Amino acid sequence: MLAIKDLTKTYKNGKKAVDSLSLHIAPGEICGFIGHNGAGKTTTMKCVTGILSFESGEIKVKGLDIKAHPLECKAAIAYIPDNPDLYENMTGIKYLKFIADVCGISKDKRESGLRKYAEILGLIDNLGDLVSSYSHGMKQKLALIAALMREPELLILDEPFVGLDPKASFILKEQLRELCKRGGAVFFSTHILEVAEKLCDRVVIIKDGKVAVSGDTAQVTADKSLENLFMELAGHE
Repeated sequence: MLAIKDLTKTYKNGKKAVDSLSLHIAPGEICGFIGHNGAGKTTTMKCVTGILSFESGEIKVKGLDIKAHPLECKAAIAYIPDNPDLYENMTGIKYLKFIADVCGISKDKRESGLRKYAEILGLIDNLGDLVSSYSHGMKQKLALIAALMREPELLILDEPFVGLDPKASFILKEQLRELCKRGGAVFFSTHILEVAEKLCDRVVIIKDGKVAVSGDTAQVTADKSLENLFMELAGHE
């Protein structure tokens, strides 16, 4: 579903945010992307989604190169950044319909998907309110509804559990598994290592722009917790 080979991204100040990074995610897999602040997680995700350009390496979504086939790749992806930019002068329902229009979602699909995810995430009664009146958690739910109603083949999430209450976090985990059962894939970053260890089929730990550990979660954590492994890589006892 996603294949990254030798990705390198350097910013104008000379900082190499991502350094020859390679990883792959198969259909049906949930992959956790773990690293300290500034390790290169968000930069990698923005390169995958086409938001950022990169000077070398290769990114393929469903076998298509992101540079050669940007529209086809983006059509398969739904991306939620760590701090989603929403149109706060819109109501929740108008925002979701706007996203559906932009993404070309059919009327039947948008109505069923919109209602389904708004109900299970507990936002159905607030869709008539202005987004500006939403709490951080409600805005996160709105962004999730907008992404999930598209039924993406590759869902990319940057710290998706921040701001969500325990019930919403549980529901999100269920929906990520459901997406994978349908043949999709999930690529998400998180600092909540317990969630990553329990939820992910594979994990990738990145340090200073390079992959430090990558593999099936069960193999990576064979004799220690993911938290202990991460702390060792971070240079702690």
